[in-house]
Amino acid sequence: MEEAVYIAFGQYLRRTNLMTTLRSLLLCLTVAVVGSTLGGCAERPPLLDPAPTVDGPYRLDTQDELRVVVFEQAGLTNVYKVSQAGDITLPLIGQVAARGRTTDEIAGAIKSRLAASYLRDPDVSVEIANYRPFFVLGEAGNPGQYSYVPGMTAETAIAVAGGFTDRANTRVVRVSRTMDGVLHEGRIAVTQPIRPGDTIYVSERLF
Repeated sequence: MEEAVYIAFGQYLRRTNLMTTLRSLLLCLTVAVVGSTLGGCAERPPLLDPAPTVDGPYRLDTQDELRVVVFEQAGLTNVYKVSQAGDITLPLIGQVAARGRTTDEIAGAIKSRLAASYLRDPDVSVEIANYRPFFVLGEAGNPGQYSYVPGMTAETAIAVAGGFTDRANTRVVRVSRTMDGVLHEGRIAVTQPIRPGDTIYVSERLF
């Protein structure tokens, strides 16, 4: 009887030690993953202003669509998409650099090019037809690429992407944003606004 008790107690200790070891390994793995994630974020400049809106001068980039109107010139008036190279291509004048410019700057550039060779005092206006898309990754119902609508917050963007999963952190998300050709990254509350072209990563909650 005593021998059986000793054997059972020994088995209990071995199981306990095994569980403790597994917990320790899991904790180490979690720390390593979190540390790696934070390290990856640290390599990129932080978002100095994590919640800017599209108010003020909006800077164009790839996949923005522009409505260009040239008064009394139906052949030039159209919607043009900013290419991967960062420009739009119009009849007569060809490629016009768009990346990093505002709509007013684009209108001025088109007017100058047309006035130089084709039209006398052209009247040109440019406005955003469609903003470039945003991206949602991680713990969202349907991760992917979606059309941006002015005034969107991270929360409404995730709602468009199918909402949060049961495992999602529903308070804070990580956002990657390209500004002046540099990729910035930081964490924002889900109630804060996003910008066109943002990549929103929804992480898994810890508890």
